[in-house]
Amino acid sequence: MSKLRPVGAIAAVTLLAACGGGDSPTPTQTPSPAATAPPGSPPQSFTYNVEPCFSQVVPGTGGRTMRDLIVPDALTFDLSRAADFPNGRDLDDQTVDITLAFLFLDLSESGQSLRTFANLPLNPPASDRAPIETFPYLAPPQGNPPLALTSGSSFNFRTDPDSAFVSVDRMGMPAIAPAIIGGPQRIPYNDAPQTADLQGAFRAEQTLQLTNLFNAIGDDLVNLGLEICATRS
Repeated sequence: MSKLRPVGAIAAVTLLAACGGGDSPTPTQTPSPAATAPPGSPPQSFTYNVEPCFSQVVPGTGGRTMRDLIVPDALTFDLSRAADFPNGRDLDDQTVDITLAFLFLDLSESGQSLRTFANLPLNPPASDRAPIETFPYLAPPQGNPPLALTSGSSFNFRTDPDSAFVSVDRMGMPAIAPAIIGGPQRIPYNDAPQTADLQGAFRAEQTLQLTNLFNAIGDDLVNLGLEICATRS
């Protein structure tokens, strides 16, 4: 099995962070790289158990586990807690980097947090397009994509029935679908209602794809000195 270089491994993970944003969180300690195997050493093979990743409690969520956050795939907001993703989100929250942290890292370890990947120096400090100050507040799109026919004033989120809207993608918890839903399952996942999540329709798929990711870069994360949430044998 060929290995990614350690910096490349983190870069590969954080490529998903293209929609991460530009607030400046308090820096967290970046672990020092651990010694890697000498050149020419035979590759090591591990069997990863990713269930501890799904069952670990995510800090700042009132005791919720990662599985609680993604089933169903919906972003919730607890008014009694500080507003900071994954408890709600601002448009400039680094949501993908934070999601990758609770997918891969043991968040109970000293020096690791939801901001470990967000604070990597290879990340841009902010989006290249700032959010606008009027509805819908999103930054202007890159390039010249097709745009909606109206400004959003022709519908009312509070009163219009579900049938008035068309679901085109699941973005309740950013990075969940791209990271741990495989290509063949992406359209069924986007089309499925949240009740399917609660019934466990995609649990096996999420476990399989997170295991595949650990098989690809788990050893590189460990070689960087990071404590992963998966156990290996």
